[in-house]
Amino acid sequence: MNQPLAGYAPAPVTARMENHGSHMLKVAMQTGNDLFARAGSMVAYEGFIRYEPNPAAVRQIARDWITGEGAPLMRCSGDGLLYLADYGADVVVINLAGDAISVNATNLLAFDAHLTWGVERVKGLAKFAGQGLWNTTISGQGWVALTSRGEPIVVDCGDGENETYVDPDALIAWSPNLKVKGKRSFKAQSLIGRGSGEAFQMAFSGQGIVVVQPSEDSTDRLRFRG
Repeated sequence: MNQPLAGYAPAPVTARMENHGSHMLKVAMQTGNDLFARAGSMVAYEGFIRYEPNPAAVRQIARDWITGEGAPLMRCSGDGLLYLADYGADVVVINLAGDAISVNATNLLAFDAHLTWGVERVKGLAKFAGQGLWNTTISGQGWVALTSRGEPIVVDCGDGENETYVDPDALIAWSPNLKVKGKRSFKAQSLIGRGSGEAFQMAFSGQGIVVVQPSEDSTDRLRFRG
């Protein structure tokens, strides 16, 4: 029985975070190098690893979180190998080298606890969404893991001469230095009489990237401040 399953065995550790297949994250845990991970995302682990739900660092930011309930995160610490997943979604691993990324909360799987992070207003969208939209910004030197409903595309906004337009329901993350504004247009189905006919896109310009998933997942997208 072991022989046909041998191809699924874990590979030797080569980095702090790496993919095991396309739908699972492997994290090399070490004492003193803690991790924040989405609550409930642990599928397996080796060694001695402790889990703290809703840790103090998260509770301090909870007042800025849109739902008022705090981010669904747990703090992981200890030594060993930790495997994380999110209902079979694709996993994207990013190594920040002193830069930053702005991420939708539903696409945030894990990140190094020493990174600087917080919930920030998405500038340029207030007139489209009342008091505005909010996102999670992470910066510093360390690792971040995101999820995508299908294999994502990373769009380089280039020299900033042209704008890149994205459906908010397909947006995963972007470079926070990009300029963002909203745009309204008409949906194709309005031509056959279905729906309100109005569509909303986010327009990005400047130097940076935008990460887009091949799925319009409208569950808990960029959160509205109530």
